[in-house]
Amino acid sequence: MGTDNQNASGFVQAVEERGGSVKAGVGTGLTPGGPGSSSGPGGDFGGTRVHRQTAASRFIASPWFAWGVMILAIAVPFISSSSYTIRISTDALIFVMLAVGLNIVVGYCGLLDLGYAAFFAIGAYTSGILSTVLGWPIIATIPAVIVAAVVAGLIIGGPTLRLRSDYLAIVTLGFGEIIRITANNLDFTGGPNGIFGIPGFGEFGLRPDVALYFVTVIIVGLAVLASARLGRSRIGRAWRFVREDEDAAEAMGIHTYRIKFAAYIGGAIFGGIAGVIFAAHQTAISPMSFTFLWSALILMAVVLGGMGSTPGVVIGALIISLLPELLRGAENWRYFIFGIVLIVMMVFRPQGIWPSKVSERVSKIEKKRTKQREKELER
Repeated sequence: MGTDNQNASGFVQAVEERGGSVKAGVGTGLTPGGPGSSSGPGGDFGGTRVHRQTAASRFIASPWFAWGVMILAIAVPFISSSSYTIRISTDALIFVMLAVGLNIVVGYCGLLDLGYAAFFAIGAYTSGILSTVLGWPIIATIPAVIVAAVVAGLIIGGPTLRLRSDYLAIVTLGFGEIIRITANNLDFTGGPNGIFGIPGFGEFGLRPDVALYFVTVIIVGLAVLASARLGRSRIGRAWRFVREDEDAAEAMGIHTYRIKFAAYIGGAIFGGIAGVIFAAHQTAISPMSFTFLWSALILMAVVLGGMGSTPGVVIGALIISLLPELLRGAENWRYFIFGIVLIVMMVFRPQGIWPSKVSERVSKIEKKRTKQREKELER
């Protein structure tokens, strides 16, 4: 048991160190001679921080890039409509939604959750039971899944979110395993055999798997947009402050427990809806579909893409989900090559593929005041 705790602590410490590498301290420009001060080289007056973005970074951060990715996703069935292509593309989109949901918890708020697959399972089982036992249309189960995810978030997050660091990670890992084992031992969940015959969202005049793919594109696109908007909202700034320094955030008047609870509930809703899509996609679920490996891979996608960065997390999720399929020709060596590629990325790009850039927006009034002060200093 002591060895397991040491390993978990080491894993948590490694993730926290990688998270720290993508954080830019809020207010660091207030130090004289610092990177954001007027006396420092390349700085400006008043502590505002200027990021010199390249043309590529500006393009990726622009709405045009998001629209381009969305159009490409919609065009996939027209490029290749084979069952294999549609299936792995749907799997990748589901993984993107899971990664975006966990990014709210880990990337925005800095809460290390190792049991995120629990909400994934809750969404899939709730949808599967309602659609097969009660005969609900799969689309009608989404409100019930959201309610179930919120209730589960309240039950799980209530006692655990008062913990920090490796203690929080270990407890969430335990809850994830509890959900899976509970589903394995209950009769109405099908026990070890699970649930079969889960319907899809409908055909809409298309092939069933293609219709499901288009529905998945719409849901995941809305989820990515909502996550990005949350990150730039008032509550998103509060999450970032809690992530940077929870004690300082609380001293400044932020109710850190409620803010963390909001992030946890938000991530739970994303995970539950992803479970609905997964259940409709697979048509059958079992407890073995929601092992700890899911939580580890989702967390890996968030860290690899860049914690707190929505474009980075999307890229990381696509790499984690599609790279093993692209290496399928290597047969038994593909997972070895996959692991080597991930290790190389972590060594040479520890901040993630597309790290988050933390900066506070400066109002036009503040910019005018800054220019006036600079002119006064020149005089």
